[in-house]
Amino acid sequence: MGHPYIPNSDPEIRKRMLAAVGAASVEEFYADIPDAIRLHRPLDLPAPLRSEAELVRHMDRLLSRNKPAELSFLGAGCYQHHLPAVVEEIANRSEFLTAYAGEPYEDHGRFQALWEYQSLMGELLELDVVNVPTYDGFQAAGTALRMAGRVTGRRRLLVVGPVDPDKVSKIVDFVRPDHDVEVLDGTHDGWQVADLVVGADVAAVYIEAPNYHGVLDAALPTLAERAHAVGALFVVGCNPISLGAVASPASYGADIVCGDIQPLGIPMSFGGGNAGFIATRDEERLVREFPSRLFGVVPTVVEGEYGFGDVFYDRTSFALREEGKEWVGTASALNGIMAGVYLALMGPRGMREIGETILALTAYARERLAAVPSVTVPNASSVSFADFVVRFTGSRTAAEINTLLLERGIQGGKVLSDTDALFCVTEVHAREDVDRLAAVLEEIAK
Repeated sequence: MGHPYIPNSDPEIRKRMLAAVGAASVEEFYADIPDAIRLHRPLDLPAPLRSEAELVRHMDRLLSRNKPAELSFLGAGCYQHHLPAVVEEIANRSEFLTAYAGEPYEDHGRFQALWEYQSLMGELLELDVVNVPTYDGFQAAGTALRMAGRVTGRRRLLVVGPVDPDKVSKIVDFVRPDHDVEVLDGTHDGWQVADLVVGADVAAVYIEAPNYHGVLDAALPTLAERAHAVGALFVVGCNPISLGAVASPASYGADIVCGDIQPLGIPMSFGGGNAGFIATRDEERLVREFPSRLFGVVPTVVEGEYGFGDVFYDRTSFALREEGKEWVGTASALNGIMAGVYLALMGPRGMREIGETILALTAYARERLAAVPSVTVPNASSVSFADFVVRFTGSRTAAEINTLLLERGIQGGKVLSDTDALFCVTEVHAREDVDRLAAVLEEIAK
């Protein structure tokens, strides 16, 4: 029996479709999937919901299980920040919210909004060229490294940690056809970024500022010099909201800067929403390797009027199709518009204030928690931004600590190991919140 709302599930219709393409069964379409990863049994699914009313009841029951913590110290790549009301107000305008592709004949200001976003990001990053957003920061990192490989013509990539293991997995998978990735994890005992030797076969060195553990490494300028000395590119991932108070990667030698714009006015949504940025200097050898769209401004035939549209379009897969350097399809452009509104609203002074606030609160949180018995804070001599590692030296594991915190209305940090968790503070926290966390940890971290 076919599905009531899917005509192609009717057995007779499916039979006719298979005959039209010359296939004996649907199974032939999945022949390339390795046997080792195939399920070999039907999916364990509940009975189908036969009405909209049933579906609504089912979804309401699922959603009612979400019980957000009163206070959260979870960051690790997706952050709590204050979202000014005007950001969502503008993003929900129909000319932005419904503009799937936004070509000139249906644009209604979308191109200009994205050009404004690119311009504001360029100022923040101290770079000339910024792309229309990719899906997320993971994608931006992978694309940035493939860009570097095309510029240098080399195969080997160095990823200098600590970097989110999920991001490393994405990078390795995405660059696999063209590059070999060597991951050097700076969390190993006795290993320092300043000790890294960059070989002449390296296409690019990738590092983050702040890194996955929130640390701003003082050796970044030295690493840039070592990469450039052998003709490698220096690619830096960064948290853009830090740049009002922290030096931009471009200022200490980054050739390509990438990251996620989620901290810039984009709300968290079950782990989202995200959008990746990539930025470079205005050098043709770099700009020609952007696979994503770039918008520019040009005068029109009417004096005083300007138009906005694609720049260097013939380098994209829209123009080259299968000959494109990378495939470019749907982008997170709406999130780019939200980030543009946020940056315009905050301005240089606002970005500086929020960056300084987070730096100060991070320092306070590290010091306050380090004073708790059975708690230590590694990297104590380093500057950290937002994220920081907390180590539990008592009898309870980090996961057990998190469970006990949640029972008291507090979401702890991301568990890294039996002893370590990655905590986070932003401008939405107050010192009183940190003090409350410390007081509870004094009770449970034994």
